[in-house]
Amino acid sequence: MNRVYLDHAATTALVPAAIEAITRELARLGNPSSLHGSGRDARRVVEESREAVAAAFGAHPTEVIFTAGGTEADNLAIKGGYWAARAADSSRNRVAISAIEHHAVLESADWLAREQGAVVDTLPVDGEGRVDPGSIATPGTALVSVIWANNEIGTVQGIPGIAEAAHRLGALAHADAVQAAGQLPVDFAASGLDLLTVTGHKLGGPVGVGALLVRREVTLTPLLHGGGQERDVRSGTLDVPSAAGFAAAVQAAVADRADYAVRLRALRDRLAAALATLPGVRVNGPTAPDQVLPGIVNASFDGCDADAIVLLLDQAGIDASAGAACSAGVTEPSHVLLAIGRSPAEARSAVRFSFGHGSTAADVDALLAVLPEVVERARAAGSLAG
Repeated sequence: MNRVYLDHAATTALVPAAIEAITRELARLGNPSSLHGSGRDARRVVEESREAVAAAFGAHPTEVIFTAGGTEADNLAIKGGYWAARAADSSRNRVAISAIEHHAVLESADWLAREQGAVVDTLPVDGEGRVDPGSIATPGTALVSVIWANNEIGTVQGIPGIAEAAHRLGALAHADAVQAAGQLPVDFAASGLDLLTVTGHKLGGPVGVGALLVRREVTLTPLLHGGGQERDVRSGTLDVPSAAGFAAAVQAAVADRADYAVRLRALRDRLAAALATLPGVRVNGPTAPDQVLPGIVNASFDGCDADAIVLLLDQAGIDASAGAACSAGVTEPSHVLLAIGRSPAEARSAVRFSFGHGSTAADVDALLAVLPEVVERARAAGSLAG
């Protein structure tokens, strides 16, 4: 059976350019922190990769801090930013995050509240998941974090306005752009942000590598201590093959981004329109094309358990997800869907379909061919269980 993969928001395939770059560097010998010739050669690859990532996202090379992925970058931004702001001004004890953040941000902020005495302010969102910059107004805020494009429903935020509101309070502004980076124009300098998270495996690069972009004037308190690599913010021996693969994937994504977004938007629109014709199905998130990621469709199926739909689709050879991959298997309803006003039952019935490289109209056709029966079986199972 040829499987249909509709879970690209969880992870997507390596692009050929990334495979080539990784393969080329795997045999390289040399620690990029060493002073000898082999070390300098490894360092050259790292710095060229840093320059490529910086150019792709409108940053200066010194603003690119390589990490082990989006989760580490979010932790470094939230915790490191808060600690640094508190050290500079002890009255700054608040962190503001949107109600629909990725768990890496949510849990980082929650840890600061539990263990460090921080006050966490949750910024509300409207019925489509948008944050009103006017809600960012509490004195004593050290840092504001709002996800650039949501990983479950695809809502795209007005990041420059959010960054401006944060700066009016004297707070640092951070955005997780993990989902946005491969599908939308992401310009760090133009955004007004102080901190920006990106990662490799969402846009065709390897798993286990990402970056936190840190404005040159910003000081962070490190989470990791050691050899002082990466501006003394993220110590540890740099992974040369992963950095090269990440940079190659980023360059490929930026070069193809406009056409890629058009292709994904056509698939998304086709699926969303078809879902709207099915009884008891509601598409979640924004409807305006410029306010939602082109590659994500999230829908609630009345009377169904999302896990049942995912498992029945799996049996039919189709990969989808019930919410974010990092929280798959968790029985709690999606915090994102609750935040936009869905009921717990609607939130538990929501399935995310996401497109990426290699996705085709035939994938949508394959899904739609089996989905009505899958939903009927899931509803029947739900009524029996009830």
